[in-house]
Amino acid sequence: MSSPFVARTSVEAVEEGMFLAPKFDAHGLIPVITTDAATGEVLMHAYMNEAALLKTLETGEAHYYSRSRQQLWHKGATSGLVQTVQQLLIDDDQDCLWMKVTVAGSGASCHVGYRSCFYRQISPGVGRLEADQPVALALTEPAKTFDPIAVYGDAPNPTQL
Repeated sequence: MSSPFVARTSVEAVEEGMFLAPKFDAHGLIPVITTDAATGEVLMHAYMNEAALLKTLETGEAHYYSRSRQQLWHKGATSGLVQTVQQLLIDDDQDCLWMKVTVAGSGASCHVGYRSCFYRQISPGVGRLEADQPVALALTEPAKTFDPIAVYGDAPNPTQL
């Protein structure tokens, strides 16, 4: 089967053209920022390969490529927290996607149990950093939205360390 994506023939065709010509990196991946369609809150950052992007376009539900598991990943297939795509945008040089979604169930998108994968903040402007003093993080969400052990079991963390 041939790809429905057009060839990247010129800068003008990519930046001004009206056909999808995604630029996948050397590993065959394209980054995706996923936000809540209603609030604009950043829920997660992930990657898609060509198969994940095609499956997302075909189904209207978010599919990603898991770098840690090296496989296609239908977001919410295990947890029930399926992401339904409301809008999918691509940047000017077609090498990054922005997906606006609604999330089923509790609305959470993080496998750790928080609503957003960005549940900790780093304080900028703290002055000189010392090698022997680690940079502290602060929680931005007061509590987890769901219990990940109840949803996923006692499985190992799927992210790479």
